[in-house]
Amino acid sequence: MGLKKGSSTEIKYRNIEYLVEDNLELPVGKIKKISTSLTRRDILCGALIRLNINRNNYAIEPGLYAIGNPDENSPVLVSANYKFTFDKLRKELVNLNLWLLIIDTKGINVWCAAGKGTFGTQEILKRMRQTKLDKVVKNKTLILPQLGAPGVSAHTITKYTGFKVIYGPVAAVDIKDFLQDGCETTPDMRKVKFNLLDRAALTPVETIQKIKYFPIVVVLFLLTNLISNNNLSFLELFSLSMINSIPYLIAILLGTVLIPIFLPIIPFNSFALKGAVVGLIWSVITIYFRSTFLYTDSFMIMIANTLLLTSITTYLGLNFTGSSTYTSFSGVLKETVRAIPIVIVASVIGVIFMIVSSLL
Repeated sequence: MGLKKGSSTEIKYRNIEYLVEDNLELPVGKIKKISTSLTRRDILCGALIRLNINRNNYAIEPGLYAIGNPDENSPVLVSANYKFTFDKLRKELVNLNLWLLIIDTKGINVWCAAGKGTFGTQEILKRMRQTKLDKVVKNKTLILPQLGAPGVSAHTITKYTGFKVIYGPVAAVDIKDFLQDGCETTPDMRKVKFNLLDRAALTPVETIQKIKYFPIVVVLFLLTNLISNNNLSFLELFSLSMINSIPYLIAILLGTVLIPIFLPIIPFNSFALKGAVVGLIWSVITIYFRSTFLYTDSFMIMIANTLLLTSITTYLGLNFTGSSTYTSFSGVLKETVRAIPIVIVASVIGVIFMIVSSLL
């Protein structure tokens, strides 16, 4: 792996030499010709990313790459240096001849990078200068991904480089049709679908990121059970705490799997309210089956569990706005400002109720 220099933190670039089919000798230097085929290594790494394994260490070196046998009149596609995005794009470019201008988005996908500002005007201008793109192509046109538009000022790029900016389709699978149709997008190509499969694909990452907090719940129950210890051994107390914690494990799964999958049919537009609905329903079910989870019939415990379980699903529902295409930045900000204080207060009250109940 190479290292990105000149920054406060060094970013390790993934080694993609195994994808290089040839080196094109141009007046500006050597340009790597990249394969459009996914190897087992690529597929495995993609699966690991879906499982949130090494997900933040998947950047490739920015620069100009060749697909097929491009010439000075071939199209130039601009994309992010997140290898998962790079792989998704190149596998759709079979039998095409074009250039890929990969910009430095710090190993983040196009959509998120556009929101963070790393897929932006200045980085594109910088990469065009460094690769001497104007010496490589004569068509003076850049094709940018549509989801990168929020971070790009097209007229600024044209002003300083003379290159025209056009936006391609949302999905890489439509690139070939887009190019064959004279770079015209159909309404369907401009539509972000975010269907069931798209949402389901995000659930492993969401679940693994949040499941790591489950031990905190077990510790909380262990402490309250220790306070109200009825001469049980530590092993018995731990077993009791694990059983007590099961509804919270299920609440995490509801928030990271069920809510994303059934997002369109859960009532309300607000993601926080969607989470609250799921949490309240699960709280009622938990109370009904409280003996299964070894809860007492204490009214205070019922209230505590309702507040905590609903807070978890509300927060996780709100958290999914970062993965969804259904929301806007202003809408998310407004909803977050309203929901988070309520979640915090409800959680604190729930914990206090649980502790007080164990003292009685």
